[in-house]
Parts: sequence; C-alpha cells; structure tokens
Amino acid sequence: MPVTNDEAIRTILRDAKVIAVVGCSGTPGKAAHDVPAYMLDHGYDVVPVNPVRETVLGRTAVDAIGDVTESVDIVDVFRPSEEVAGIVDATLARDDDPVVWTQLGIRDRDATDRAEAEGLTVVEDKCIKVEHDRLLG
Repeated sequence: MPVTNDEAIRTILRDAKVIAVVGCSGTPGKAAHDVPAYMLDHGYDVVPVNPVRETVLGRTAVDAIGDVTESVDIVDVFRPSEEVAGIVDATLARDDDPVVWTQLGIRDRDATDRAEAEGLTVVEDKCIKVEHDRLLG
C-alpha cells in the first residue's frame, strides 16, 4: 500500500535531495511548474523531465527518467494516470531505487503495486508541495 503515514512522508521529504519531476512544466501558474519551483526554493535539486523543453526553471531538462544521470531520491509524477505504468517501468530500470510520488489525482494501482512489489516506496495521489509545507514548512 502507498505510504500515507505523516511520519513516513516527513522522513521521505527530509532525507530526499534530488527530485526528478516527470512532466515538469515551463509555464508559470501550472502546478507542474509551481510545485517544482517551490521544491527548488526549499533546497531540493530538481531535475525537470520534459521532452519538449531544453530548460525548465533555469535547469537543463531531460527527455525521460532514464536520461537522468544523477542518483534520484524521488520521481515526482505530473503526467496522466495512464502514463504511470511506463514511468514506473523506467524507474524500476534505474539503479537508485527512488520513491515514486504521484501528484493529486494521479493513480494507477497496478503500476504502484508493481513498484512496491519490486521494493520501491510509493506515495500516491498527494501533492509534494502541500505535504512538504504541512510537515516540514
């Protein structure tokens, strides 16, 4: 089951340093832009994953999660629920075992169950900014 316990979420956020944001937007005012900007402002290294932009938030964007070269602590998903399975597959192919975090309204129980069965931690259907502000703000 995805993590829902406040203490576990607090620990994830406190220990994380690098967040790869799949679907990171270059458009201010969109949650997929403003949430990663908040995380960047709060000391996290944000890696934008956006195949149509060269930079987002002043940072070099990569096309896919598999293109992120540094170790990732959280893969934050801002893509439709039907894309979660592919993102989980790409995350499972990594060597760093990051937390899979899907934003509000984004759910795929089969994909997140598979991620958990392979040993990944999952936080599902929660805004990382809201949780950070509430638990660590």
